Amino acid sequence: MHMFEWNPEYSVGIASIDSQHQALFRMAAELYTAMSSGQGKTALARILERLVQYTAAHFAHEERLMRLCDYPGFAEHKKEHEALTSQVMQFQADFLSGRTAMSVQLMQFLRSWLDSHIRGRDRLYVPAMAARAVA
Repeated sequence: MHMFEWNPEYSVGIASIDSQHQALFRMAAELYTAMSSGQGKTALARILERLVQYTAAHFAHEERLMRLCDYPGFAEHKKEHEALTSQVMQFQADFLSGRTAMSVQLMQFLRSWLDSHIRGRDRLYVPAMAARAVA
């Protein structure tokens, strides 16, 4: 199985969020493939930038839906989004400055984050969103 292969167990059952999660998996897979095939820093930086931008847009979408349904875990979930965003942006800054190379460790971090956040934290808001039919 590919490191970033979407499978149905990641579905939260909210179409807009599932499609964004699938896009995150595709971008992470693209970054992994580019790294594995030895593409240069410019190509990797471009894919990483798309991934960073898309993640920010996805988090904003999730947070908007959580606010719409008065999700009680909103503050905690938003904190997790902020922590991840700062980790990824720090990596991006280190990569662009040459302090860090694109590595399998980074890919494993992305993989485990996608896995644990989507299958854990993201599942928690589903009942509130479904009850209010916000998505």
